[in-house]
Amino acid sequence: MPRQQREVVFVDGVRTPFGKAKGQFAETRADDLVIKCIRELMRRNPNLPPEKVDEVAIAATTQIGDQGLTLGRTAALLAGLPTTVPGYSIDRMCAGAMTAVTAVAGGIAFGSYDVAIAGGVEHMGRHPMGEGVDPNPRIISEKIVNPDALVMGKTAENLHDRYPSITKERADAYAVASQEKTAAAYAAGKIQPDLVPVATKSAEAGWGLATTDEGPRPGTTMESLAGLKTPFRSHGNVSAGNASGINDGATAALLADEETAKALGLPVKMRLVSYSFVGVEPEFMGAGPIPSTEKALKQAGLTIDDIDAFEVNEAFAVQVIAFLEHFGIADDDPRVNPYGGAIAMGHPLASSGVRLMNQLARQFSERPEVRYGITTMCVGIGQGATVIWENPNWNGSSEGDN
Repeated sequence: MPRQQREVVFVDGVRTPFGKAKGQFAETRADDLVIKCIRELMRRNPNLPPEKVDEVAIAATTQIGDQGLTLGRTAALLAGLPTTVPGYSIDRMCAGAMTAVTAVAGGIAFGSYDVAIAGGVEHMGRHPMGEGVDPNPRIISEKIVNPDALVMGKTAENLHDRYPSITKERADAYAVASQEKTAAAYAAGKIQPDLVPVATKSAEAGWGLATTDEGPRPGTTMESLAGLKTPFRSHGNVSAGNASGINDGATAALLADEETAKALGLPVKMRLVSYSFVGVEPEFMGAGPIPSTEKALKQAGLTIDDIDAFEVNEAFAVQVIAFLEHFGIADDDPRVNPYGGAIAMGHPLASSGVRLMNQLARQFSERPEVRYGITTMCVGIGQGATVIWENPNWNGSSEGDN
């Protein structure tokens, strides 16, 4: 029987504030962070009957302890969704939440779901990357990958080697700009609408309330970054100042078939156009967004010139700049990460994809002249991920018309 693909839309997205590892969420469970996001999505969208949610997909890179036990199902139950709502866990390292979104989107497009929740969590303070894993020794002994592939900071240094024009000074300048943009976005109230306040507890300090990201460092300067150590290579280029931090946090998004969303009176913030995941040499992990974007553009029948809003995950400054340089985009192009990124806000691995989507949706709401935007990120063990979105607020004009 022939089937017709349905339009998939991004209805809403939320996230917890992102904490530093051993910081504000040190004594908070990872699954409780996800549960808070799911509950907030339902609270913000009262027109959605809980029983209409057809699937819950939650990503975590380290699926152990309070990030294990089929988190999508257990978090859904603990969030108060009916027992009829199924759920599952997913892992694509940094692109976990992005993969959760595209996985349920495929189900929506095919007609298996009308409404689904997708997101991710990482409590890196409790579960450091690599905890409990046992990599097959053949990966190294048979030279399937370079040993650098297992250390993300070394892959970033390798990317500096591949792009000698990307100096440490250039990476530091990008990092300073990220901090400045995040500070300005907070001051203008651009970030806060996406955040779910989370009660925190500490055996020493008692109860508190997390309402903002813990990682931003306002006032960062080129001089302050110049003196930081480069732990992955002596006299190297990658430092704590031009890379994302080690963080805790969770995200969740509501996806739906466009007709269902409209019938239920749900908002339509973005329309899915295409998505692509690709593999690259694991030791050059940061290059992944380049071919994944090229592939997603080809699938959509678009070129990079059609994209006027970018949300690029800032795992490392060099990774973002390599992407921009490849496509002929300036480091300080105002279309790219206008509210800052992971260098300031943090990167709790599997959760970050939905943060990018939240911020792209905000770009779309503020810029009706923009028709297409992308969310893209590099992924551990050598992958790239890109999702292209269309702005439902597009007014028919273009950037060049203004």
